[in-house]
Amino acid sequence: MEVLEVIAPLKYAEGWDNPGLLIGDEEKEIKRVMVAVDATDEIVKGACERKVDMLITHHPLIFSGMKQIKEENFIGKRVRMLIKADICYCAMHTNFDIAADMADLAIQRLGIRLEQEEVLDVTEEEKGLGKIGRMLEEISLEKLAMLVKERFELESVLVYGEREKKVKKVAILPGSGKSEIALAAQKKADVLITGDIDHHSGIDAVAQGLSIIDAGHYGLEKIFVKFVGDYLKKQKGELEVLLEELKNPFWRI
Repeated sequence: MEVLEVIAPLKYAEGWDNPGLLIGDEEKEIKRVMVAVDATDEIVKGACERKVDMLITHHPLIFSGMKQIKEENFIGKRVRMLIKADICYCAMHTNFDIAADMADLAIQRLGIRLEQEEVLDVTEEEKGLGKIGRMLEEISLEKLAMLVKERFELESVLVYGEREKKVKKVAILPGSGKSEIALAAQKKADVLITGDIDHHSGIDAVAQGLSIIDAGHYGLEKIFVKFVGDYLKKQKGELEVLLEELKNPFWRI
């Protein structure tokens, strides 16, 4: 936990969030770790089968208070599985987004350089959620959308805005970016790259001059897995680090 705290101090977590060590014994010896985006049934079952000592995910399995931990409840079932297998469970959510700078990792993955770069939504100590800046050259919205699709290895992206619109000032916020549309528009971004945009939010953004590239919540945040895995291998070479086999939690026809 001390090693993880270096890159994602809990003090940076948003007040509504619930990261940190959520299940387990702080004195347990950790030899094998598994890293994933979500603690789904499949991931928890896999962690148990592979006999890991600790499961680390981006999104917390436990968000709000639980009055019952029962097999009949899907979250309770996962909690029981982890406890019975003596697996410690840790989540690194908004503390990681802000302190480890998930948006910067996404920019690196895209392979673009932003000038006059700044935090999109400052939350604490000049850190915060998302990034905004100007690309060196303007390109069409369609070309940028294709770049996002290619670099993040996605089957598709959802785009709001005219294909040939020229974009230069880019905002990027991995995860759910609906709540940051107004701020991105206020800061004169040409386009916001994010996830979880509904119909009305998308068309309303365009009405404010802001195009949207929706790459999906999982589509952008899956970069968490490799980053944390590589970090742990570098800091604690004696650890065996297993990574989730990346795949979208949905399919299209």
